[in-house]
Amino acid sequence: MKIEVLSKIDNREVQNSIISKIRDLINFKNLEPGDKLPSERMLSEKFGVSRSIVRDAIQRLEFYGLLKSIPQSGTFVANLGVTAMNGMIDDILRLKVPDFKSLVETRILLELKTARLAAIRRTDDDLMQMKGALEAYSDKVLKGEDAVQEDLLFHLAIAKASGNSSLNTLMLMITPEIITNFEKHQVCDKGMARNGIKEHQDIFNAIKNQNPVEAKEKIKIHFKTLYQYCYNIE
Repeated sequence: MKIEVLSKIDNREVQNSIISKIRDLINFKNLEPGDKLPSERMLSEKFGVSRSIVRDAIQRLEFYGLLKSIPQSGTFVANLGVTAMNGMIDDILRLKVPDFKSLVETRILLELKTARLAAIRRTDDDLMQMKGALEAYSDKVLKGEDAVQEDLLFHLAIAKASGNSSLNTLMLMITPEIITNFEKHQVCDKGMARNGIKEHQDIFNAIKNQNPVEAKEKIKIHFKTLYQYCYNIE
């Protein structure tokens, strides 16, 4: 019987189980770098789970550079030795879902860097995207509506403007968890949201004026309240 509907925690546990089985398969068959794995359908039947679960497990391993999927060709073992691969998979299986404090700390560290780079590298198209997100955020806040997603779209636009695909990817990875936790902890009250309009505008102006020092400083000011709030959560 295939597993189709799972809670987030259960889904992660099943994914980890499949990752372990993929590792065992690679070791048992002595697959070397460049060797091809069985298809998703075959792995799904072999492990007794849905293809979507197998696909998610493969994508996690691909993200960490342990597998490489090639369209129309299949999934292949990456160019790593057996010892390195097994050690990295052990580390992956020990990873926990990040808590709110970890997400906030990671986000602040990333955004201090992305804002600085954005001020140096931003294009006119980047500015248009940031301005559009800023206006959407301001519009919702002034109407008294929830603007968490618009807030994050503004910051994602900054990450894109940084011109660093790795930083941009990391921001995209943590954004869904940030949205969930903001709603759970009710972080952005109306006062914080209204202050955020000016703070976002200050960040935008610093990036527009290509002033990386000021952009970094405005990000620090913007996140000061959030950082303090984070450490008051029980």
